[in-house]
Parts: sequence; structure tokens; C-alpha cells
Amino acid sequence: MAIPKPWWSGHLLFLGILSLTVSVITLLFYALLWKAGDLTELPDLRIGFYNFCLWNEGTGRLQCHQFPELEALGMPRAGLALARLGVYGALVLTLFVPLPLLLAQCKGNEGEWQLAVGFLAASTALLASGLGLFLSFVWRWLRLILLGPGFLALATAQALLTLLLVATAAFPQGGGTRASLRAASPLQKLTRL
Repeated sequence: MAIPKPWWSGHLLFLGILSLTVSVITLLFYALLWKAGDLTELPDLRIGFYNFCLWNEGTGRLQCHQFPELEALGMPRAGLALARLGVYGALVLTLFVPLPLLLAQCKGNEGEWQLAVGFLAASTALLASGLGLFLSFVWRWLRLILLGPGFLALATAQALLTLLLVATAAFPQGGGTRASLRAASPLQKLTRL
């Protein structure tokens, strides 16, 4: 005799996916807005998506560089723009994930669930490419030990986005429990409740 599956078991996985989504959004907000995209914030070095400040020995303080100087240092304008687009685009697309997830869970619509999976796939690819591109440009001034909480938040968000993408792709359609209850016979409905 099979043990009936509790009615709330399908909801726990959905709540786990939704809480992972909120965690990723929080980490991206922290790294990109609260920390202003700075990957390292040291007294003698500040490097981020909008700040590029190096220690100047002559003046004895940080000197922030803008674009004519950045291009002379080897930072291409188009490459930095693509890195910014990737990282901040991942934040924007991740903001759109909870609504299709909620609609798919409530209505049992597989198309809305697949839309959320698409947003997550694009966000994962954008964040990885934007962060990798930026790090390839600034690696001569950075070392792994110098990376700060902004980078740690972005790296954690990338890992959680990958986990979230795998979980939503492996999870059956959004409202699997409600759709299966509608298709079940009356006797099966009673045993599931």
C-alpha cells in the first residue's frame, strides 16, 4: 500500500524556489546598489563597475580615473559597457522572476513557469558573462584576497542563480499539485487530501 503524499509537499519546493529567488534579488541589490558595484573597497584601492580609483604615490591619496585615462590603462569603453549591461541586466531580469512563478503556481500554467525559467537562464548567463568580462579587464590590479563583500555577494548570487535555474527546470510545471488534482478521479482526490 502506498503512503499518500501530503498536500503541502509540492508547496514546500515552490516556497524554497521562491525564497531562493528573493535571496538572489537581495544579494544583487546589495552588491550593485548598496555597494555601488564596487568589487573591492580598500584605503588604497577602489575598483568597481563605476569606480576605478588607484593609489597615487605623488599625492598620497586615491586618484579616481575616468574614461580617457581608463582607455590608456587598458580598459576598453565597449567592454566595460558590456560588463555593466550584463551585471545590471541580470538584476533587472531577476526582478521579473517571482511574478511568473506565482502565476504558474496559482493557475497551474506551464507556459508561465517556462517564462520564469527563461528569465533565470538569461540572468545566469548575463551575470556570469558580465562579471567575467569585468574581472578580465581589472585582474592586473586585483588579486583574489583583495576582493570584498561586493564580489562575494555577486559570486554567491551567481551560485544561487545556477542552483535556482536547475531547481526550476527540474521542478515539474508550476501548479503540478492543482493540475493533478483536477485530472484525478474522485477516489484519488480523497486519498490525496
